[in-house]
Amino acid sequence: MSDRKKVVLGMSGGTDSSVTAMLLLEKGYEVIGVTFVFCDGAEHHLDDAKSLASRLGIKHIVYEAKDLFKTKITDYFISEYMAGRTPVPCILCNNYLKWPLLIDIADKEGAYYVSTGHYIKNQEVDGKWFISAGKDPDKDQSFFMWGLPVSIMKRMLLPLGDMTKQEVREYAAEKGFHRVSSKKDSLGVCFCPGDYRDYLRSQPQCKDIKPGIFVDINGKFISHNDGIPYYTVGQRRGLGVNFQKAHFVKDIFPEENKIVLATNEHMYKTEITLKDVVFNFPEVTSEILNCRIRYRKQNTPCRVKLTTDNSAKVTLLEPLNAIAPGQAAAFYMGEMIVGGGIIVK
Repeated sequence: MSDRKKVVLGMSGGTDSSVTAMLLLEKGYEVIGVTFVFCDGAEHHLDDAKSLASRLGIKHIVYEAKDLFKTKITDYFISEYMAGRTPVPCILCNNYLKWPLLIDIADKEGAYYVSTGHYIKNQEVDGKWFISAGKDPDKDQSFFMWGLPVSIMKRMLLPLGDMTKQEVREYAAEKGFHRVSSKKDSLGVCFCPGDYRDYLRSQPQCKDIKPGIFVDINGKFISHNDGIPYYTVGQRRGLGVNFQKAHFVKDIFPEENKIVLATNEHMYKTEITLKDVVFNFPEVTSEILNCRIRYRKQNTPCRVKLTTDNSAKVTLLEPLNAIAPGQAAAFYMGEMIVGGGIIVK
């Protein structure tokens, strides 16, 4: 039997997971901290997490998962760019790696609950479980969680969902954890904190990238480019082409090694096709939902029609620009995230 006073917490060593540990202890839970080692260079985070666990007097587990992370995340990240798509590694990591691993560890440790320092909430509405937006709109991470099953949602404890980042920092300082309170936020993809192009150039499978061509919307040659993987739909800067009017990457055709550039008025679309769609409660698609295609960006009214093979057709009631294949679309009813999928076109 799982112990409902025991919780397995993902501890990165940062401010958010550290304060989460303190809050859970304050509420009377037995906390077991887990630090995942997903890639090289995480040693300083590991030391911080160990130090905090020791100071708080909680059990700490180091979970080595580099091979799993490479298979599920970094190999996918590289292959998507090589195919002319824009990947969503944080979504895959949360939905299909990090949270399922926490559940597996909790089951082994006899704990019912799992937790992280995410700024999200889980709530039960009419007997149905949903993830919803956190209190702090600048830190809300619900966009990344649309693929979680109900079996995980109901076991989540999320104390930071009702706090702002400033409140979290103040709490840590009041408890005497001044170093924790002043830590900088981590930015970008954990294994690729800088320009993703530099990361690609360092990978063996990217050594044979060939230059391609830029064309206009009529197919007329403009210039050569550095190669398909180095550009994403919606990109404006770094094209190496001078125009009197701003141009953007509109479409990428890897099979032709060709990228279409266009001005802003040609970047808008009203239809999206999705794959790998998740709606835990498909009946919600009968409603007009809000679609978001970027983290903390836009809430566009839409209609979703589920099709076969976990696919969907989305009709946007207001046009959106720079819809990139490979990226995600998340769907909301109010503050609740009700589903999502990966953009095909």
